[in-house]
Amino acid sequence: MPHLNRDLWRLALPMILSNLSTPLLGMADTAVVGHLEHPYYLGAVALGGTLFSFLYWGFGFLRMGTTGLTAQALGRGDEAEITAALARALILSLVIATALLALQKPISTLAFRLLEASAQAELHGRRYFSIRILSAPATLATYACIGWFIGLQNTRIPLFLILLVNTLNIGLDFVFVWHLKWQVAGVAAASVLAEYTGLMIALMLVARQRRSLSPPGWPKILHWPALRKMFAVNLHLFVRTLLLIFSFAFFTAQSARLGDIVLAANTLLLNLQSFMAYTLDGFAHAAEALVGRALGKRDPRLLRSTITLSGRWTMRFALAFSLTYSLFGEGIIQLLTSLPQVREEAVAYLPWAILLPPLSAWSFLLDGVFIGLTRVREMRNVMILSVIGFYLPSWWALQPAGNAGLWTAFAIFMTARALLMEMYRRRILANLGLETTN
Repeated sequence: MPHLNRDLWRLALPMILSNLSTPLLGMADTAVVGHLEHPYYLGAVALGGTLFSFLYWGFGFLRMGTTGLTAQALGRGDEAEITAALARALILSLVIATALLALQKPISTLAFRLLEASAQAELHGRRYFSIRILSAPATLATYACIGWFIGLQNTRIPLFLILLVNTLNIGLDFVFVWHLKWQVAGVAAASVLAEYTGLMIALMLVARQRRSLSPPGWPKILHWPALRKMFAVNLHLFVRTLLLIFSFAFFTAQSARLGDIVLAANTLLLNLQSFMAYTLDGFAHAAEALVGRALGKRDPRLLRSTITLSGRWTMRFALAFSLTYSLFGEGIIQLLTSLPQVREEAVAYLPWAILLPPLSAWSFLLDGVFIGLTRVREMRNVMILSVIGFYLPSWWALQPAGNAGLWTAFAIFMTARALLMEMYRRRILANLGLETTN
């Protein structure tokens, strides 16, 4: 299918560009506090970022589930269901955001009790949390809008929205932290203002897009079988995403227990992993839309070809990241922090950032494939097995090795996740009557 490569890149390239801005935002957050006078500022941003990974990424199903359901409705040509899918996701996002705001105090208390860190890192982390939580309604509703546009195979609007939010956020970081001297509070305030700006523009673009679609009406939006499917898909994605975020939160928590220097160094190296992951997610997002469309059209040949082609590009980029980090990793670390001890620690463990891209890339791509198929139960099962069966036992056995043992356990987790997802992929394709040796 000669047109498939064009379609893949038409969808993937905008998402790669937009996704790149997200880890760049993380690096900007790191850089503006990494050049302050104390390492605990960097630790505070790491702790605060970890908490919002749980609170916001944990509800990433608002994007992923909306993409899969919208793409399948598009493949069937069901215009009313396309609009209804977004309406349901927006209603759910507002319900969740309201609950987060109402429960912010007990959430904060419990979270910082679990994340053991120095007193100063926790103090500034709590300040970050109290401000950043105000962005919950904007962040979650924007997730739903972005997922909807991806499902419609329109990745240019998500590119615009994500670039707008992250660019504004980065600019406000420098104004609030360096010019106004708000320190960690400035990083949080920048995120809140940027997110609400992004939501206002997203809703304007949704309103414009809806003019070309059939209105669903409330009976369609509240149709019980569709609601039940949405809740089932989102529940499995919620469990899966919480476990994925737990894996990173656990890594951060264990880093904090090894001291502020280790916490700061590991935060820098995780930024390199995130930069790679967000880039490769561009192909996963494209696969979500194309696989969902192929399933809606009942086109097995298109489905098989999409998985094969997107997989090839994903692995090529993963190897390119490993090569880049091996050549320029030390220079990147020096740009991100001026603290000598943090630089030394980060360089010592840089080989792990070089090794991780090819170990984890295949699981990133298959996330997109499974979302497009709405085979999210399998995604949940893989994450449960990877965390409980491999990650935690490896960490427990390797605790005497300190930070080296922590990185080894994390690499084992990523490898297990990729292998288990490949096993499920072959089983799913076999059940669909497709070849199992793509």
